[in-house]
Amino acid sequence: MRIARIFNTYGPRMLENDGRVVSNFIVQALRGEEITIYGSGNQTRSFCYVSDLIEGLIRLMNVEGVNDPINLGNATNSRSKELAEEVGRACSVSTKIKYLQLPADDPEQRRPDTTRAEDVLEVVAADSVARRSAATRSRILPSVWAARLGLRLRLLLICFVKQKC
Repeated sequence: MRIARIFNTYGPRMLENDGRVVSNFIVQALRGEEITIYGSGNQTRSFCYVSDLIEGLIRLMNVEGVNDPINLGNATNSRSKELAEEVGRACSVSTKIKYLQLPADDPEQRRPDTTRAEDVLEVVAADSVARRSAATRSRILPSVWAARLGLRLRLLLICFVKQKC
């Protein structure tokens, strides 16, 4: 038996009312509404594109000798405000942000430790720039990650507009 712990996945076929930050931001932007951010916008989250998650799950199914849970997700963080701005650019709208009080139980940072997935499964989420060795793990290029996230948000946006997601 193998156990995968899945973190913040996004991609096609997300429901517009599922309560996830990526779909919430896209739907609000498409409707011309203010994008709602809870807290200052400096809290961070990590996002994993669904195809990267599937690759990790397939590799986990095919590896022998793994008995402990494996975290599957993206170890690269993005600030909520940065994501809202990127969604605005992807939707070609000016980003208007409405800040609300951060709920008491909402952490400032959510980021999976994907070290075991990288080491055991030899998989790294593409949004975290590229497959990299342990020696280069700390040298992540945020601008490259943002560019990849931007492209994927645009593809997701097309799905929402065409209502095929």
